[in-house]
Amino acid sequence: MGAGINWTALAVFVFFFVLVTVMGFWASRWMSGPSHKGAHLDEWGLGGRNFGAWITWFLVGGDFYTAYTVIAVPALVYAVGAYGFFALPYTILVYPIVFLIMPKLWHAAHKAGHVTAADVVYGRYQSRPLEFAIAITGVVATMPYIALQLIGMEVVIKALGLTGELPLLAAFVILALYTYSAGLRAPALIAFVKDLMIYIVVLVAVVVVPAKLGGYGAVFDTARDVFAKKGGATGLTLGPAQYLPFATLALGSAMAAFMYPHTLTGIFAARDANTIRKNAVFLPAYTVLLGLIALLGFMAYAAGVKVQTNNDVVPALFNGLFPSWFAGFAFAAIAIGALVPAAVMSIGASNLFTRNFWKPYVNPGISNEGEAKVAKVVSLVVKLGALVFILFLPTQFALDLQLLGGVWILQTFPALVFGLFVGWFGARALLAGWAFGIVCGSWLAFADGIKPVHTFVLGGDKYSMYTGLIALAVNIVAAVLANVVLGKGARPALRSA
Repeated sequence: MGAGINWTALAVFVFFFVLVTVMGFWASRWMSGPSHKGAHLDEWGLGGRNFGAWITWFLVGGDFYTAYTVIAVPALVYAVGAYGFFALPYTILVYPIVFLIMPKLWHAAHKAGHVTAADVVYGRYQSRPLEFAIAITGVVATMPYIALQLIGMEVVIKALGLTGELPLLAAFVILALYTYSAGLRAPALIAFVKDLMIYIVVLVAVVVVPAKLGGYGAVFDTARDVFAKKGGATGLTLGPAQYLPFATLALGSAMAAFMYPHTLTGIFAARDANTIRKNAVFLPAYTVLLGLIALLGFMAYAAGVKVQTNNDVVPALFNGLFPSWFAGFAFAAIAIGALVPAAVMSIGASNLFTRNFWKPYVNPGISNEGEAKVAKVVSLVVKLGALVFILFLPTQFALDLQLLGGVWILQTFPALVFGLFVGWFGARALLAGWAFGIVCGSWLAFADGIKPVHTFVLGGDKYSMYTGLIALAVNIVAAVLANVVLGKGARPALRSA
């Protein structure tokens, strides 16, 4: 194993990995409540609901812009060109949604002590079936998302020259232990280091790489020539047939982004509603970073990078153009970028299990301390499940499930959001809409070979749209019709602030 290892890069990588590991374990003492000390789910799972603007900015950015983003976005741009840039308008559209919706959702959660989205739904509609539907969707959609973070980590570990599963297992154990110990405070604290490192890596790359390759003109010219030879739906600009799928992918992804348990965990952990509004204003700074990251896909062509899989593009680029010590620094940044969201995702999923499965169906009289203990154990089980994805199932399977997860999580939007603004919809109607949306989205996705876009043929013309948005339209129509049929008996029992 030693022959192919880049020892200088590995030493730098290990140094920063050890640094964040120490920070992760120390985080249990950071900003801890004077009485709870992690024995309360609010303390372990939401950091005491006391994160201000700066901490929330790093935490939400850390679990929204993940290691797999750094790997996958340039890989998609490398594969198809302009179409891969849909992530940019998506991460622009998402923040007006956050500004308008999330402060209201925070108020509803804070007022009643809710920890999860399913808590909020049950508090408003008093419907266990609807609560269960929201919770199970959140858990199922999150599992492959965690797996993809481990895939991002696996890619950079391989780029260091390490082989076998032992390095990934070691990283998994470390992640599991300090998440168990410190809860949400661990990824919140590590996010400071992770984001600083990612910013340094990307800013250096977008200056140094083009300078070595003859400037941005040469980068774009080379990429244009490659895409011209490839043909098909590739290129530096979108083709007319790509406008609608590109736009609907961006809109649907933006609507789904903050329905995930991990992004909502960051929202519920905020100190107040103004913290969320401030973050909605300043978080678009990450979109600028994402645009620069995406350009690495074009730079790989100018650098003559050859890879077996598209996911290897970024590591191969750094190994080829930078000294070993900086490559190690970059790989550490990406690996740490996997730890933050993976930790928050496992916490979000364990909060859902504890509050919306264990408490109502297994132990209704569970204490606050008992909730925290169950959530800690479940966070280990969730990460173990994600590890099983990586070790025993093809990577493509995890990716396909994550694409499906986006379609599924979008179907929780009406139940979670509509009640914040109108009292017309009832629980049974929203549950019917959710069911129709899940079935429709799943059927279309499987019919299309687990692709995120479905094509309709109308009058001989083809129209392609994001499958999740199509399913959401079916969801809303079904909910409206069900509400008309069911009448007043379907109205919510309670109203949130």
